[in-house]
Amino acid sequence: MLILVANCGSSSAKYELLNVEKETVLARGVVERIGTNLSSIKHEVKSKDIFWKRKMNCPDHHRAIELIRDIITDPEEGVIASVSEVMGVGHRVVHGGEKFHESTLLDEEVIKGIAAVSDLAPLHNPPALEGIKGCMNIFDKVPQVAVFDTAFHHSIPEYAYFYGIPYDFYTRYGIRKYGFHGTSHRYVSMKAAEILNKPLSSVNLITAHLGNGCSICAVQGGKSIETSMGFTPLDGLLMGTRCGEMDPAVVTFLMQHEDMSVDEVNAIMNKRSGLLGVSGVSNDMRDIMKAMYEGNVQAKLAYDMFIYRLKKYVGSYAAVLGGHVDAVVFTAGIGENVPDIKDQVERDLKPLLNGGTKFLMIHTNEELLIAQDTYKIISALNK
Repeated sequence: MLILVANCGSSSAKYELLNVEKETVLARGVVERIGTNLSSIKHEVKSKDIFWKRKMNCPDHHRAIELIRDIITDPEEGVIASVSEVMGVGHRVVHGGEKFHESTLLDEEVIKGIAAVSDLAPLHNPPALEGIKGCMNIFDKVPQVAVFDTAFHHSIPEYAYFYGIPYDFYTRYGIRKYGFHGTSHRYVSMKAAEILNKPLSSVNLITAHLGNGCSICAVQGGKSIETSMGFTPLDGLLMGTRCGEMDPAVVTFLMQHEDMSVDEVNAIMNKRSGLLGVSGVSNDMRDIMKAMYEGNVQAKLAYDMFIYRLKKYVGSYAAVLGGHVDAVVFTAGIGENVPDIKDQVERDLKPLLNGGTKFLMIHTNEELLIAQDTYKIISALNK
């Protein structure tokens, strides 16, 4: 059973074609720099040992989906004869607001619902919608499913997701903590339970998704009960270019003293802060650590801040979980590939946690989970 997974960003469209039953990837790739004269597409087919990158004319996401269709059905470089072999298309959608608590079959009402919360994720939901519309047109007879990053966190209790601002702002604008990276946190939670050889319903986990974007989650019995990202993906841990937690009065201070607009301050907090802003070197942890070992003081500060916040959240989430933590899980680009960070957190915190706590590095696979959700929903339609 073949499922196409689409993940459309502001200027890119990533894709994977998976055999869900075998849990194997037939092809994957990305259309980059959509809407510019530098558009290109990377494509990989492991079974044929094909990997290439080519420049393409790609003015919008609709054209990107056409390119993806043409490539996966190409007689020489594709993996299927026609789109009729695709059972369904699963779409990553960052924000589902309060309406979408689980993966959902796409129709016009769901599309309207995603559009209605686009102001909560203006950089993510609009391009996802463009990808959805392109797929529904190009794969017109293939069922499509939306898988929401926020859905996993709808189990967080009210006292944890409300902010201490007038309640009216919640009723008018839906201002509350939503949390993100939910598909990743859900996937590694299931894998951690398998590794521990325990039912997911009986384990307490702290999962840390550490990449250019970073978030941490307390998972009790397979359900999210607390997470670090909030109303937007800006809150919480120090990230590649995002500041993470910060006194909100810094925003008004900068606007007053630097004569900055809302957009300018927003750009600083999202694109010029974090590891990049503190180190002055890079948003990439590999570059940070290299500079740190070469004696760069600001790079060392950025690294220390990253570790400090991570330890602080792990400690506080251990309290949220009642002091019993079966495992702390590290995943995503930094979490999976920088063992120094896991090792330091383990050395510093293991004495404070219950003696049986495991510290695990688990490869996340959001695409597979999206494909599995899509397969389950579409299979139910045919019963």
